[in-house]
Amino acid sequence: MHLEHINLVVLDLAKSLKFYQAAFPHWQVRGSGTGDWYGKPRTWLHFGDNEQYIALSDHGEGQNRNLKGTQVGLAHFAYVCDDLKGLIQRLQKANFSPHIGPTFAENRSNVYYLDADGFEVEFVQYHSDDPSIRNDYTSYISG
Repeated sequence: MHLEHINLVVLDLAKSLKFYQAAFPHWQVRGSGTGDWYGKPRTWLHFGDNEQYIALSDHGEGQNRNLKGTQVGLAHFAYVCDDLKGLIQRLQKANFSPHIGPTFAENRSNVYYLDADGFEVEFVQYHSDDPSIRNDYTSYISG
């Protein structure tokens, strides 16, 4: 079993897509369309590869939850990458700055970004294929 997709309701598809295209240059728009969501018109698209994708719909209203708060909701989602420094460079070139980090450690390195709608996205690079090393949380800092 693996996660196939995450579905995000956003304000502006173009702004959202700009972030995810910089993060995932090998992904593409798999499909798109229009419709309505309980009476509100929306445009949607699926951005990904043959295995997984991010579904984006542009019928959002208001602001995302306060990430420093305790409201129920999505805190962040994460992707594993092979070249964290390269990802940071791509996002910087597309005018996106890290929200938290980057942190480079012996077992793993990571960085957090906020997309155009305030969803926090973590990117992590593991420095070992050994699960006991990858999942060693003794140096984990809560925050």
